[in-house]
Amino acid sequence: MKKVIIGIALVFTAIVEIACATPNKDKVPQVVKETFMKKFPTAKKVDWEKESETEWEAEFKMNKMEYSANFLEDGTWKETEHEIDISEVPQVVMASLNFNFSGYEIEEAEISETSSGSVYEFEMEKGESELEVAIDDNGKVVRKENLEEEDED
Repeated sequence: MKKVIIGIALVFTAIVEIACATPNKDKVPQVVKETFMKKFPTAKKVDWEKESETEWEAEFKMNKMEYSANFLEDGTWKETEHEIDISEVPQVVMASLNFNFSGYEIEEAEISETSSGSVYEFEMEKGESELEVAIDDNGKVVRKENLEEEDED
């Protein structure tokens, strides 16, 4: 009976360790973690994910908002994104959006900040058509992607 209890305890311990293991967190380079903490010292609930071969993404909460930030393996900060309310979008950006994408309904709005500046990113739809659009601070459309095409690949 004692052996059965010990065996069950060992199996239970192994299951808990496997369930609680977060392999990506252990592999995040220390320099990336340090750069993150310097840039976002008040961040809470940080969750790391390997975005690509050379890039890490941290999803976290700060000031009661959800953010994501991307870093290269050497610790270089690439981008920070967070969702914004439509009322926070500058008038020049909204004017460009309304002119270039008339009839589209905005599903989501984000601001993306990089070392070269900010862009406003929108997910929009019109009937069956779904777009992701990025517009800079001056109202220039800098990217337009059809989301259906990505889903088919």
